[in-house]
Amino acid sequence: MRGPTLVRQPPDDPSKSAMENVLELHTLHDFGPDIYTNARELWHPPGARGIFGGAVIAQCLAAAQHTVTPPSPANNYAVFLIHSMHCYFVLAGDASIPIIYHVERVREGKSFLTRTVQARQRGRCIFTTTASFMREGSGGETTVDHGWDMPENVREGMEEIMRAEGDGDAEAAANGVAELGPFVSKILGIDNYISPNPHERKPQSWIKCHGTISPSGGQHAHLSALAYMSDSWFIGTVARAHRLSRIGHSLYNKTFSPQDTAPPKKQDDTSRNTFQTPEGAKIGMMVSLDHTIYFHRPREVKADDWMCTEMETPWSGEGRGLVMQRIWNKEGRLVASCVQEGLVRLKQDEPAAQSKL
Repeated sequence: MRGPTLVRQPPDDPSKSAMENVLELHTLHDFGPDIYTNARELWHPPGARGIFGGAVIAQCLAAAQHTVTPPSPANNYAVFLIHSMHCYFVLAGDASIPIIYHVERVREGKSFLTRTVQARQRGRCIFTTTASFMREGSGGETTVDHGWDMPENVREGMEEIMRAEGDGDAEAAANGVAELGPFVSKILGIDNYISPNPHERKPQSWIKCHGTISPSGGQHAHLSALAYMSDSWFIGTVARAHRLSRIGHSLYNKTFSPQDTAPPKKQDDTSRNTFQTPEGAKIGMMVSLDHTIYFHRPREVKADDWMCTEMETPWSGEGRGLVMQRIWNKEGRLVASCVQEGLVRLKQDEPAAQSKL
């Protein structure tokens, strides 16, 4: 009988966070080396074409992490953590059948390890990623350091939301929007909303996992959790920057209200780029094509504590859009950056009916 998993779904482990339970994998030793499958049914967001992309990103990372040799005397106690992954969404995932994750150990170096992972359903690749792991401390004692500062006023914005909710529950539903999945977000709004330029309008929010990630999950679990959350509302940045609603997606349309209420400013007529939002336009189709995450400071990612995110879109056109995201930990350290390109198609006018005479 067909089902969402190959193995009977286990009960949730109360010693682990909701995120760890969602991302749990089974090792398929009988299928071959380095092959895994989802332990639980994955979420299919309302109105989406397939399963939530962040779940596949995170489970691919978790599968790759399973093949990284743990510290031991044999490898001089080397610790390897993910520093980048480059992903492509190939086909929509089906939540009603299992996903099989095939990991290939591409490279075993002294400072870097490389893995490729294919997620497959019905014998077809639905998602593929290349992940690179770096040995901690291999960059040298002296390094060149800098990082983008966390935006101003985001801490105050978070405090205002918490006071407005008034229930003392930091993990309650955010801004009146029901939470789905293993994490919670507190949506601040869109910075620079009054700008006439879509690329200057930046959605901001705070995110964290529900509960506490277990010691057994370790730092790998925090990094997989960040990968999961990094795909939330991401390509939708294009639509929000153009102030467009999405057909048949009420949850999406409720989020990210503007922060600024002043009248819009006039566009810069000297720009060589076009800034066009067709009157009455609505998003007809919006799906992710690829996704990249750079984990700048993987050891400093604490996914069960609040992290600030800011998204922006530097370009859209030809039915596609590019979005970027920066993620800071609670201390204000830039811990990750993400880039994604997606399909962003407007609902087109139906052609006028022609007489058959």
